Amino acid sequence: MGSQLLPLLLASERYNRVIAIGRRPLPIMHPKLEQRIVDFDHLEDHRLQLIADDIFCCLGTTMRQAGSKDAFYRVDYLYVVKLAALTAANFAAQLLVVSAMGADARSRFYYNRVKGEMEEAVRQTPFRAIHFFRPSLLLGPRPEKRAGEQLGAFLLRVLRPVLVGRLRHYRAVPAHTVARAMLQAAEKEGHGPYVHLSNALAEEGLARP
Repeated sequence: MGSQLLPLLLASERYNRVIAIGRRPLPIMHPKLEQRIVDFDHLEDHRLQLIADDIFCCLGTTMRQAGSKDAFYRVDYLYVVKLAALTAANFAAQLLVVSAMGADARSRFYYNRVKGEMEEAVRQTPFRAIHFFRPSLLLGPRPEKRAGEQLGAFLLRVLRPVLVGRLRHYRAVPAHTVARAMLQAAEKEGHGPYVHLSNALAEEGLARP
């Protein structure tokens, strides 16, 4: 997601400076771009580097990549919530964060439950606007191959014509479409929390509060 979003932010007339934070340098140079290498386990040490108007958060991993529930929770909950708290304290106006379809703090599924708990915690931060983007399966190139996701993407493409009504929420969506929707949401400068579901992203529909 981040690799799809960053070029859009750099090309946008809305921003004259884009600060990218990560564990390692990005292979890109641009007059607007400032790169900050941070330790997410000690994100509070970088508080003064986290000053911006709009915060775009694409942090996320999988259980397989993380290796354990604790490691997954650290990335998908602790890092995201800490980033939200620190940037809100620095008077950022908007937070736009990638969550997941099915996010629910009361879900029986650990992945969905963590995403839901993250959303509930982030909702307590005093941004003017908070946008949660809940894609179903994300389509697009990845640095690593994920056999399960490749199979899922194929099946969702085949099933797309029958995913109608409420099932539209489960349609796969290209990562660049989600990235474009994130920028468009920021440009609207709304107020309050918004949830953008997968089908609305794919169809460029309106978010529901």
